[in-house]
Amino acid sequence: MYNFELDYLPERTKKNLPTGKAGRTNGITMVMDKGMSTRQAEDMIEVAGDKVDFVKFGFGTSLVTHNLKEKIKLFKEANIKVYLGGTLLEAFIIRNKFDDYQKLLDKFKLDAAEVSDGSIEMDHNEKCEYIQTLSKNFTVLSEVGSKEEGIIIHPNKWVKMMNAELQAGSYKVIAEARESGNVGIFHRNGSTHVMLVNKITSKVPVEHIIWETPQKAQQVYFIKLFGANVNVGNIGYEDVIPLETLRLGLRGDTFFHFLPEEMKAVQ
Repeated sequence: MYNFELDYLPERTKKNLPTGKAGRTNGITMVMDKGMSTRQAEDMIEVAGDKVDFVKFGFGTSLVTHNLKEKIKLFKEANIKVYLGGTLLEAFIIRNKFDDYQKLLDKFKLDAAEVSDGSIEMDHNEKCEYIQTLSKNFTVLSEVGSKEEGIIIHPNKWVKMMNAELQAGSYKVIAEARESGNVGIFHRNGSTHVMLVNKITSKVPVEHIIWETPQKAQQVYFIKLFGANVNVGNIGYEDVIPLETLRLGLRGDTFFHFLPEEMKAVQ
């Protein structure tokens, strides 16, 4: 896995199952594709394909991005699950086109789907019905939290929704932060809603959660809090390798975190 040996690295889960399987359940990295070219997708796979579990075509980019079929094929061949952003599903739902959305997933031979309600108001029971329906044929990731800045959801409601969605069939629940990292589980300045995170993880197993962490400081926070194998998402394709070094304590921000106490004394 590595080019040379180095002591005191945290053990990382390995992505080693064939295409079509769920793969590892902890240490997941989800990359957001906001308009990668085919060449950029090939480059990411070449240098970091073994470190990426999911690629999300963010928001509605799948409608307008070029070479969509080619990129999906590349990712799937690299044992990376691909799905369309939840905002696109919401765009179909608000137009009363859910059946067409399912046909779209079949058209592109996708095996994963995201269910969210960050842009439209949706009864939570209805959202869980969409999850239940899609989970019969797809690996479902459901997103909790509003995309609108300033909208506060009580921690107890986060917990209730996450657990209900897992029960409805979600493989993982995603803690909303947008691609900017300044809503949902984060404050406007990008810092973490610590009380919210603590409340969530007191009631929802952390291995069932993917934390959207587009900013490096946010990735550092969750790695230090939950370890090298925390699930994180909304990672830029160019940040996969830098993220992996954070997970392993090979970057200044986490350098001492995984070392023995006697080595930390030299700080």
